[in-house]
Amino acid sequence: MGSVGIIGTGAYLPEKVLTNADLEKIVDTNDEWIVTRTGIRERRIASEEQASSDLAVESARRALEAANLSADQLDLIIVATVTPDMSFPATACLVQDALGAKKAATFDLSAACTGFIYGVSVASQFIQNGIYRHALVVGVDCLSRITDFTDRNTCVLFGDGAGAAVLGPVDEGEGFLSFELGGDGSGGHLLKQPAGGSRLPATKETVEQKLHTMTMNGREVFKFAVRVLGVSAEEALRKAGLSKEDIDYLIPHQANVRIIEAAVERLGISQDKVVVNLDRYGNMSSASVPVALDEAVREGRIHKGDTLVLVGFGGGMTWGATVLKWTMDT
Repeated sequence: MGSVGIIGTGAYLPEKVLTNADLEKIVDTNDEWIVTRTGIRERRIASEEQASSDLAVESARRALEAANLSADQLDLIIVATVTPDMSFPATACLVQDALGAKKAATFDLSAACTGFIYGVSVASQFIQNGIYRHALVVGVDCLSRITDFTDRNTCVLFGDGAGAAVLGPVDEGEGFLSFELGGDGSGGHLLKQPAGGSRLPATKETVEQKLHTMTMNGREVFKFAVRVLGVSAEEALRKAGLSKEDIDYLIPHQANVRIIEAAVERLGISQDKVVVNLDRYGNMSSASVPVALDEAVREGRIHKGDTLVLVGFGGGMTWGATVLKWTMDT
């Protein structure tokens, strides 16, 4: 039962930028309204030729390079997404093929915006138990594909992107120290894509009624998020035998700046310990935490020995947090 940590990170953001000014031309909204309520100024949008697997592959290649590993050294690939290329095969299979990771087991994981944290919790156990040595976890979503751009309450929130992490054995006492995962299916109706599954297969009527795009009860999701973000971070710290004073960096899901501020206030940490890129990318669902992590690593903010708390929440409803002692030199 050895220690497991992140030994390489990577991210990929599409080139196209959709600003608040661009949205003003599409729906009845304005920059001040969006920034005041969400903190978002722009977001990235995948091109017509790009699918989730394309974004995932680019982020994975960068993570493998950072880990100094080749694709054929991967034993497992987990892709966390709610916007797979198709219902099946799994997007992880497509990523495996594109990377040439021929010996890797592959599967997708669906936990909405908490997907990456769920993914690393699963992958770390395979490695800790000695079943595998190296795993790739990718959080990727092309939310623009399921966004109703006539709904001003939701279309201002979401963007596309991918973030990846390579997991492997690390020195004792480093890497992942604890996980806290949770779910509450009674809130599933608060944030969902109604059609496209076995409940409401695609028909002319479901398309016309825009049931293949996201619907969200923003007020209730906000209340839920404010409650669980801080609580799950605190519980993960407790499991690790640490306190909020031990946090060097908090990397939260990037959904709404007011939600992040509420979590920071609850934890009582200074703002300079919080990684935020929400203003540039919006809510990228499962990609938001790994992209923020990768940016912080590549900017040299995070150093070997730092204690990080990754925390998120998402549709389902789901939530999760992990505490890890950073093992990479930057």
